Amino acid sequence: MYHVKATFATTLRILRQLSHDRRTIALIFLVPCILLGILRWLYDGNLMIFDQIAPALLGIFPFVIMFIITSITTLRERTGGTMERLMVSSIGKLDLVLGYVFAFGLLAAVQALLASTLVLYGLGLDIAGPHWFLIVMAMVDALLGTALGVFVSAFAKTEFQAIQFMPALILPQFLICGLLMPLDKMPSLLETIAYFLPLTYAVDALNTVVHNVDITNDAWRDLWVVAAFAVGAILLGALTLRRRTK
Repeated sequence: MYHVKATFATTLRILRQLSHDRRTIALIFLVPCILLGILRWLYDGNLMIFDQIAPALLGIFPFVIMFIITSITTLRERTGGTMERLMVSSIGKLDLVLGYVFAFGLLAAVQALLASTLVLYGLGLDIAGPHWFLIVMAMVDALLGTALGVFVSAFAKTEFQAIQFMPALILPQFLICGLLMPLDKMPSLLETIAYFLPLTYAVDALNTVVHNVDITNDAWRDLWVVAAFAVGAILLGALTLRRRTK
């Protein structure tokens, strides 16, 4: 049975803990903005390239950062014994996982909102489509990174192992998501694999809003696919959560 109070109690506890960790908060909120600022500076002499790649990276940067921070923080909760103490009570696995996802998801949403606002109104990103869709897509990407971070933390015993999931799970998606090469130009096997990975749909939706004034059916499809991956990661995280670390 799902317990709403237990979920929000976990969410509030995580947020209270993070409020005392100013370095982590600064890392979450500032790093995507700094990276996008460097990108704008890099292409200062050719803003057309910046307009082409910045939307995709707006989805990738928050996704990667939230994956790293969530996986390590959740692992610390488990190795520190906090999670085990909670799980001997009446709280369920889904209650606990949702509590973590809501807490980090809130930070992820703020992070994506700040980065999107900066790139659209501070760095002069020029897109044909509606700004709100770009912002929503960046938020969903950040939430996906959060959900995957909670999920993979169940399979790591140390922080070093948690970091190793990044080259194992994130970098392959980055290479074949369509940012570096169009999907139809890839070897057929890589193109097929790409369609089973969520970052492909995220990049496709963000690239679509660059060129189309209206939101296309494909862009809506991409948004729902990424959201479905996030929900799937949350459910798998609840199913694979272990009651004991050792």
